[in-house]
Amino acid sequence: MLKFGLFQLLLVALISSSHALSKDEFPPEFLFGASTSAYQVEGAANEDGRKPSIWDTFAHNGNGNRYEGNGDVACDQYHKYKEDVQLMANMGLDVYRFSISWSRLIPDGRGQVNSKGLQYYNNLINELISHGIQPHVTLYHWDLPQTLDDKYGGWVSRRIVKDFTAYADVCFREFGDRVKYWTTVNEANACALGGYEQGSLPPQRCSPSFKNNCSRGNSSTEPYLAAHHMLLAHASAFRLYEKKYKDMQHGFIGFNLITYGLLPLSNTSEDISATKRAQEFYIGWFLNPFTFGDYPDIMKKNAGWRLPSFTQKDSNLVKGSIDFVGINFYYTHYVKNSPGSLGMEDASFSTDMAAELLSFPLNDTYTEIPITTWSLQAVLDLLENSYGNIPIFIHENGQKTPQNSSLEDWPRVKYLHAYVGSMLDALRSGSHVKGYFVWSLLDSFELLSGYESTFGLYHVDMNDPSLRRQPKLSAQWYSNFLNGRSLDPMVTTEIEIKPMLSHTRLLHHAA
Repeated sequence: MLKFGLFQLLLVALISSSHALSKDEFPPEFLFGASTSAYQVEGAANEDGRKPSIWDTFAHNGNGNRYEGNGDVACDQYHKYKEDVQLMANMGLDVYRFSISWSRLIPDGRGQVNSKGLQYYNNLINELISHGIQPHVTLYHWDLPQTLDDKYGGWVSRRIVKDFTAYADVCFREFGDRVKYWTTVNEANACALGGYEQGSLPPQRCSPSFKNNCSRGNSSTEPYLAAHHMLLAHASAFRLYEKKYKDMQHGFIGFNLITYGLLPLSNTSEDISATKRAQEFYIGWFLNPFTFGDYPDIMKKNAGWRLPSFTQKDSNLVKGSIDFVGINFYYTHYVKNSPGSLGMEDASFSTDMAAELLSFPLNDTYTEIPITTWSLQAVLDLLENSYGNIPIFIHENGQKTPQNSSLEDWPRVKYLHAYVGSMLDALRSGSHVKGYFVWSLLDSFELLSGYESTFGLYHVDMNDPSLRRQPKLSAQWYSNFLNGRSLDPMVTTEIEIKPMLSHTRLLHHAA
């Protein structure tokens, strides 16, 4: 049981008075957990043989002056992992999703394994298992070893396929006796676009027209190249596991995408078509190759020669090379048709899509992320109806609040109550969703905002040398739920934002 003051416990009691939402209503095999990633929580960036990743370089070079701070210390989970695992156990988590730092395990990206890094991840995994918590491991959470970026450009080169497969082989060999769920790449679509088209994320490659202080890159071709090589690297690792480890370890290999709720801005056929096109560009870009062995026709038509082609051998490698898909879901957008972007001289993924994403609701003034559970349900429906009813994990879902805001984080409590409830609705509708992970366990170094906003169930006091962890009200709520205490839906009925009926119909039509 988490420890709270009397006032906080009274607040939680207000949402614990009925039997409307209970973990007991979920199947026993449905998993509830929390997520983090290596660069965001580990710290110890310069210790025990770890070498820089592209995130270190990006953060220390000022990250486009978007925010201050870096992950040199972060939450210091490298030294405080036992304390953090105890927090997870006290809360009642079934599972913890974390990532392995490639440059901690294999500092140069290839070659010799770092014994200290190997020992750390063995210790973390063993600590989790000793507390009854299942580890779910992400191999790549945007932190490519800087040496590989320097050597051949990282994901823009096909050479990465061999190096990533060798890295995955080390992980499967060393940890696969205890890790049963592996995600190869986190948010591959966002990684390719932010890092190689827009230059807003590491390794900060883009054409000059994007004005993100990029010193190299080609927004016209590189996002497509990076994505293509992510697909091939994933498939190569999947086939390796299938051939070498599956019979002994009985694990599963998945892939992760950022997904958005997408609504046509208007009832016009143009905006409806643009919504369908956006779905193909953001989701079909990866799931079409996994399901059908090739990219969506609209992408091939609009991008032309700039979109790499699959050889028959590569198509066979990629098709079917996935046991589950992990999705990260936060936002809903309106979609507006933008045909004028096609054929522009500075063509890129954004212009090829010929669609513009607008905030939902329009003129959004919310400081928190609006709750749109109906939109997540539409994403689940799309995935299951279009891509073979593949098993799904919600790998990330959470609410942001300003750093150093109140521990009584009602916006997060309301958000989690709504989305956990939506998981039950999805299951009752026949969904193949297998688990739900809150982003994130701790207030950490956020990759889009540094330490300005936080998503944690636990507050981390960055001004305290001990980096003291303090449970928020949302941690108490989640603990109550995970430990079988029923929760009242009144917390969400007043705040969920719903679209007009016509937009709901349009979304299903577009899907």
